[in-house]
Amino acid sequence: MAGSTRRDGTKVLVRNRKAFFEYEILERYEAGISLLGSEVKSIRASRISLSESFARFDEKGELFLQNCHIAEYPWANRNNHEPLRARKLLLTRRELGKLSQEVSQAGCTLVPLSVYLKQGKVKVELGVAKGKKLYDKRETVKKRTAQRELDRDLS
Repeated sequence: MAGSTRRDGTKVLVRNRKAFFEYEILERYEAGISLLGSEVKSIRASRISLSESFARFDEKGELFLQNCHIAEYPWANRNNHEPLRARKLLLTRRELGKLSQEVSQAGCTLVPLSVYLKQGKVKVELGVAKGKKLYDKRETVKKRTAQRELDRDLS
């Protein structure tokens, strides 16, 4: 559903579908992201991948998005960006404190769920996630196939 526009005027550019299968999402946060000009142009063209990315705190207590691949912008010439560089996520001090407490719990991690445009600004939806066990993943697949069959029978 990349490129879809929501009712509140936000345009979803990319979703991390793998995160919903691999993790149980406990809580969601909206964060700004510090980007270079060529990165913004590339993101607006939906040339971004969140499949292996995660968020991590550094030693100063700042939050960074790791392993997020933003393809080089072809017309940026020598001023292009590094595709896999760490990008700073922008949250309030209170939200950062709350997130660091939640992540310090056993088994919790921060996973980007989607990247979207909100009033012309690039935003990242972060999820506090806990990894699913193999049997939980099987249950998710069973529910999905059962729903598909119901939808087929109704149409």
